[in-house]
Amino acid sequence: MRKVISNSSPIIALSMIGHLSLMNELFDEVYLPAEVYREIVESESLREHGKRELQEAVEHGRFQIYQVQNEELVSKLYGKLHRGELEVIIGAKELGLEVVIIDEKSARRLADTFMLNSIGTVGLLLFAKKKGKITEIRPYLDRLLTHHFRISTGLYKQALFQAGETDESIS
Repeated sequence: MRKVISNSSPIIALSMIGHLSLMNELFDEVYLPAEVYREIVESESLREHGKRELQEAVEHGRFQIYQVQNEELVSKLYGKLHRGELEVIIGAKELGLEVVIIDEKSARRLADTFMLNSIGTVGLLLFAKKKGKITEIRPYLDRLLTHHFRISTGLYKQALFQAGETDESIS
């Protein structure tokens, strides 16, 4: 298992389906930048997905908050991506991590240029199934969709195929 750093979207998504703990089951250490913590915990959103779960995870040492050192680089790149996404990428490099957990395509592209491997929420669910932490991903994907989490039809079908959960009605 590895150490990873996560952006807000996967934390919120896993909280929506009641499985934020999957991150700790799949990885030895989970970091999140201070900005990502603020985005979730200080959110003014009415939904507040992830707020309580994340606070508890940090209080119990399951997630570690990381303060990015190279604020100057984050500031220079700000505008191309959100601050939290940039702190995930810069933080991963500073911590010597190889994997970032991030959903947004543009952030994943930047992570690639920084020679980082990225995995998103759907990838986490696939990994969890592969590791035997969950038995199937379809119910979790469907629950995410009912919470208006954006998953394209193509990604949904591809994930089910990779999980071995396709049937004739999906094809």
